[in-house]
Amino acid sequence: MTGELLLPLRIYIEDTDAGRIVYHANYLKYFERARTEFMRAHGFGKGYIFSADMMFVVHSLSTEFLKPACLDDEVIATARIIKLGSASITFEQQLRRGEELLCRGEVCIACVDKQRMRAQRIPVEVMKTLSASI
Repeated sequence: MTGELLLPLRIYIEDTDAGRIVYHANYLKYFERARTEFMRAHGFGKGYIFSADMMFVVHSLSTEFLKPACLDDEVIATARIIKLGSASITFEQQLRRGEELLCRGEVCIACVDKQRMRAQRIPVEVMKTLSASI
């Protein structure tokens, strides 16, 4: 698997506010799911992460809300790497309804040592695999 991951989702009532529009924080949940599936598709699912001495945490993010997602919409959450650093990965992410771009963002995740919660280099096997996806 290389390039961009596409994750189909449906908007449920639990995702929306009283106006049946997706609550803004839920876009970040959709982005999280897409990043998780991206890593899983590259062989680094939760089993790998939980057994390693490191983990990935969100370091920074920016989002731009362009159009609302609404109750019962079928949407696609995307994730693709745009920058791979020695201790961080930056993803470009989108939420689309068909060809309509609803939300876009960049999310930088940092590799940290589980015990000390300090930045550390991304393991070589992860770097090698993810480098091929850019």
